[in-house]
Amino acid sequence: MNEQELINYNRIAEAIEYIRLHHTDQPTLDEVANKVHVSPFHFQKMFTEWAGVSPKKFLQFISIQHAKQILKSSEATLSETAYQTGLSGTGRLHDLFVRIEGMTPGEYKSKGESLSINYCFADSLFGQILVASTHKGICYMGFSDDKKEAFSELKQRFPKAKFIHQTDEIQQNALQVYNKDWNALDTIKLHLKGTEFQLKVWEALLKIPTGNLVTYGNVAHLIQKPKASRAVGTAIGNNPIAFLIPCHRVIQSTGVIGGYMWGTTRKTAIIGWEASKQHVSSDSHDS
Repeated sequence: MNEQELINYNRIAEAIEYIRLHHTDQPTLDEVANKVHVSPFHFQKMFTEWAGVSPKKFLQFISIQHAKQILKSSEATLSETAYQTGLSGTGRLHDLFVRIEGMTPGEYKSKGESLSINYCFADSLFGQILVASTHKGICYMGFSDDKKEAFSELKQRFPKAKFIHQTDEIQQNALQVYNKDWNALDTIKLHLKGTEFQLKVWEALLKIPTGNLVTYGNVAHLIQKPKASRAVGTAIGNNPIAFLIPCHRVIQSTGVIGGYMWGTTRKTAIIGWEASKQHVSSDSHDS
């Protein structure tokens, strides 16, 4: 690290500490830039290069963590939470939660308390699978050889929801995916909760054709964030809907299959099955 890089690093460290200590004042870009004696334009560029996000986005992350802590540990109202976080009102708190957490502050506070979730276990081509649904659509689908572990994972995602062990039409429709063409996927309803970035990544995965494989970098380009391969990988790792949202079609740029929440062996089996199915389909068209 040369002298100028060291100076820049110290400025960024000072700026981060200033934002952390004064986030309830919601300091502006100009205020933070002035604190570290850099022009706002240069500070914006320098901070983004070092921290990976803009100063505004960093402040939003700090603010949302503070708000989440308040909602978790107290009986504060949403209005009180917004005030203690330094936001102008519940509208800004709502927008911040929806943009970063993929849910409203009320939904975060209730932790799914108002949700009624049906769930069932079913056999699939790749082992036992737990399928869960709300009245809106599939909210979780995960492979598991252990029913207790699978249900525990579901409960962790919706800690206060009401769970009903029953099969419904939404689940049955989703399980037909093993027997139907992927072009019919739009008939399957999903009830997803995620950040704006996660939802973009999961939507991009749905566009990968059956039998095709792409890299994390390819997905980053699909969502027009070419430098976000690592963040894309994290979002893919948080995918709550196995197989329907085909995160198994994403591999490392070296050609290595890579990890999979439900096991690398299962991922390899799914890839092989889809490739063979695609090959059979191509042969039938040729003939």
